Amino acid sequence: MSRGENCLEDPITQLRLGFRAECEAAAGWSLTYSRAGLAVWVQLLEPDKSLHRIKCQMECKDVAAETLYDVLHDIEYRKKWDTNVIETFDIGKLTVNADVGYYAWKCPKPLKNRDVITLRSWLPMGTDYIIMNYSVKHPKYPPRKDMVRAVSILTGYWIQGKGATNCALTYLAQVDPKGSLPKWVVNKSSQFLAPKAMKKMYKACLKYPDWKQKHNPHFKPWLFPEQSTLPAVALSELSIQHADSLEHIDESALSETKDDRGEASDEDSVN
Repeated sequence: MSRGENCLEDPITQLRLGFRAECEAAAGWSLTYSRAGLAVWVQLLEPDKSLHRIKCQMECKDVAAETLYDVLHDIEYRKKWDTNVIETFDIGKLTVNADVGYYAWKCPKPLKNRDVITLRSWLPMGTDYIIMNYSVKHPKYPPRKDMVRAVSILTGYWIQGKGATNCALTYLAQVDPKGSLPKWVVNKSSQFLAPKAMKKMYKACLKYPDWKQKHNPHFKPWLFPEQSTLPAVALSELSIQHADSLEHIDESALSETKDDRGEASDEDSVN
């Protein structure tokens, strides 16, 4: 096994160790949105390729940390509240707290939609929780012709418990979109799309306890791994997805259009 290509266990540990510190870091970040307990920052890494990191922090009043943790894990509920999702499913499990999954999402018009295959790991830490993922290659799920295969270099959530009924969420993402994007995409993502997505997630959290009571309330394999019916995935089947091995497309000249995809009301029903 090549250490640089296929050794996935060490990166999980290394990324987790540095993830929380990165969530708390202030240097190098530019504030793009701050309102009502929600803030968004961006950090441009390679402006010519629109490669950037985004960080969102949100205070979640009347949402317990364990509820937010459940919402982020519950793939059936995500299909109800995440209006940007095109398709998402779990592929298999590696350990009791690591799995591999597929996620495809809508991009602002006229950009092509993106998808990723990621290795996700999670760790409860007392009243806090961390969920992280990064891109991997799986032989049964090569890039699709109707999607651009993006690369999650590091994406994750840090949930901080703030008493029995409140919590705070930090979302940190560095995703290579595999394309040269116009500047308006970064601006729209940080100033409009990211805040809207965070608000939608918060409202979904408020509705989750009632929804879950009606939909297989005791099924939570992220808490009770014995409930999982996912097939086992061997580490030997996976390798780290390097961005330079994927096609790079140039969308930098595309102009912004009216984007009505994913623009559903925040009051969408999840019942």
